[in-house]
Amino acid sequence: MSKDVRIRKGVNIKLKGAAEKLYANPVSTSDIVIRPTDFPTLIPKLSVKVGDKVKVGSPLFYNKENDQILFTSPVSGEVTEINRGEKRKVLEIKVKNDGADSAETFKQGDPNTLSKEEILDNILKSGVWPFIRQRPFDVIANPTEEPKAIHVTALDTAPLAPDYGFVVHGQEEAFQAGLDALAKLTSGKVHLNITGDANADAAFSGAKNVQVNKISGPHPAGNVGIQMHHIDPINKGEVVWVLRALDVITIGTLFKEGKLDASRSVAITGSKVKDPKYIKTVVGANVADLLKDNVEEGGRYISGNPLTGTQIPANGYLGFYDYQLTIIPEGGENRFMGWLPFIGFNGFSLSRTSFSFLSPNKERDLDANMNGEERAFVMTGQYEKVFPMDIYPVNLVKSMIVEDIDLMENLGVYEVAPEDFALCEYSCTSKIETQKIVREALNLVRKETS
Repeated sequence: MSKDVRIRKGVNIKLKGAAEKLYANPVSTSDIVIRPTDFPTLIPKLSVKVGDKVKVGSPLFYNKENDQILFTSPVSGEVTEINRGEKRKVLEIKVKNDGADSAETFKQGDPNTLSKEEILDNILKSGVWPFIRQRPFDVIANPTEEPKAIHVTALDTAPLAPDYGFVVHGQEEAFQAGLDALAKLTSGKVHLNITGDANADAAFSGAKNVQVNKISGPHPAGNVGIQMHHIDPINKGEVVWVLRALDVITIGTLFKEGKLDASRSVAITGSKVKDPKYIKTVVGANVADLLKDNVEEGGRYISGNPLTGTQIPANGYLGFYDYQLTIIPEGGENRFMGWLPFIGFNGFSLSRTSFSFLSPNKERDLDANMNGEERAFVMTGQYEKVFPMDIYPVNLVKSMIVEDIDLMENLGVYEVAPEDFALCEYSCTSKIETQKIVREALNLVRKETS
């Protein structure tokens, strides 16, 4: 039975620079980069060396812990760089795009007529599997385990986030094929969590072979972990797979066309973008190609959204999981009487220390300033206002800081992911890097309990 979930805690941060719902001309990227560091806890083993020729779908590296999990090239061309860090850790693999789009072939067919083993094998060999992540630990799912359920989120409530309905529109067949494939991978339910607004795209509201749940409320209502918590919470020892609706299209296209479709609709957003819009490109694209003559100087480049994204250089590359590129003002300038937080109307505060509360619907041009530095971690009640789980967030974070695994388990560590604490980090009076703490704690718990 479908559920209607209303999230009450949280806040929508309205920023200038939302992408207009129009597509610019597709952009062919000169090269791509796949970073193993985009996948927490992954130990990569290379399948290529510099100078090797690859096709779309050719393996670049695989997971040392499970060599079935392949990471394949989104373009055809030549491997030009393999960059390493300390202890020869692989940081990125760069492939120069030859523009030919020659591709490896995989099994094609209707998922409803294929066995679970055939579907699983096809997804693994094509390199699509990394799009499927699991809770607990927010890591790539283990294909040898069967999840109690699969959750697909069809909405994103983060600042300037892409409209999933706009991106999926016209790709209903591929989306449904992806859902049918996922349904074969679990004996439990496949949950499709869509917006509770009346304007949900028909591809979502009319989806079959799934339980459709309607989600409404402020950010972080779009986080799949928040949705799971209110629909079917995860307990210790259970595994749930999660992915986004846009990734389901990639799975569906694999079975419809028999090849890896690494194309991606990216929302180019932020107040430093001259013409915010959607651009069709590929996974790991060079952002300089996407932003040519369309960005003002003095911006911070973020692969992803402003709350959870990763800072990249102006000639950097899109992250593996990112459908959004954001450029906001860098900041750093001295503000007149800046020690008075309520000066001016452009600021934004979750408390009434800024005049922003007088115009809650105004779009703001916020920069990357932290407006302070890290200090003692004190109890302020700010986390609880924006954290819509029946969990004590401050107590959980403090247990993570002291690495008390038993206490973390008792406080709900198996339900959370770093993105669920993004608003907590934004509102934190102590300027604590909460998402980093959560990520390190999840890695620790996974290591000690596996």
